[in-house]
Amino acid sequence: MTAPLVRVEDLEVHFPIRKGVGGRKAVVRAVDGVSLEVASGETLGLVGESGSGKTTLGRAMLRLVQPTGGRVEFEGRDITGLNERELRPLRRRMQPVFQDPHAALNPAMTIGDAVAHPLLIQKLAPDREAARGRAAAMLERVGITPAATFLDRFPEDLSGGQKQRVVLARALVTGPSLVVADEPVAMLDMSVRALVLELMAGLRRELGLTYVFITHDLATARLLCDRVAVMYLGKVVEVGPADEVLTGPRHPYTRALLDAVPRVAAPSDAELGADRRRPVLPGEVPDATDVPSGCRFHPRCPKVFEPCPGRVPILAPPDGDENCSVDVACHLWVAQT
Repeated sequence: MTAPLVRVEDLEVHFPIRKGVGGRKAVVRAVDGVSLEVASGETLGLVGESGSGKTTLGRAMLRLVQPTGGRVEFEGRDITGLNERELRPLRRRMQPVFQDPHAALNPAMTIGDAVAHPLLIQKLAPDREAARGRAAAMLERVGITPAATFLDRFPEDLSGGQKQRVVLARALVTGPSLVVADEPVAMLDMSVRALVLELMAGLRRELGLTYVFITHDLATARLLCDRVAVMYLGKVVEVGPADEVLTGPRHPYTRALLDAVPRVAAPSDAELGADRRRPVLPGEVPDATDVPSGCRFHPRCPKVFEPCPGRVPILAPPDGDENCSVDVACHLWVAQT
């Protein structure tokens, strides 16, 4: 078997803060002991509610935030403790695509210069004109055509969909193997979301890319991702093939996320039967500075039972099915001795 492109082991990202009028010290456990692998050429989706830690995990994979503990490996190399000078040669191989294309582009920089800039920083082009030529070719590749008419325009002259295509071009112009895309279509009009997703899927095949795709939209995750990892309060609670996790979820939190998706012409309670009425999760996501003991989901879980408050569940295949392709962190499925 080939080594994974990205591996994180027991990864932690904690942020110290001060709370309240007196400035009491606290720690936000944004990512709290996550282990994952991303195979070369696959798309791994990170899904969960806001505050689940998925964005911080994606940034830690790129070393845009410094891990508090654990390990990040990229292309077989431990990058956890590298300083910025040591990381710079690797940046061309690992690129982010941010959620807001309006904020991601410098309003004072032309489109041509914005896409060409990484080539000059990484010394991948001998001069500005050569860099602009390669930038134009990449703009054509992402559907900004004819590119020559866009090179000297500014971001304010482009629509939201065009800006996100420019952001994609800038990310891809250095020839990365890994792209971490954080809600890349969330701020786009519905009419262009499908086009951008289709473009990303095509670029993945064409360029041999590996995506970590961060989203709260389960339909998009199922459409684009090979595997999904479901996060709750800094932990991965379920991970496996997208179709299997999103059609037959085992963890009660994954089930709750799916049940919360609005339906068109949903069946009535009478049609479903009383025992199949869609549940509503009680309460709110707990404060990440004061996480519940045991299973972090237990205060809101409709399936909570005796072990849940006292023991942290391990992420493992369901008991009795070691060949299962889904791992789940739930006492209902994985007993601990």
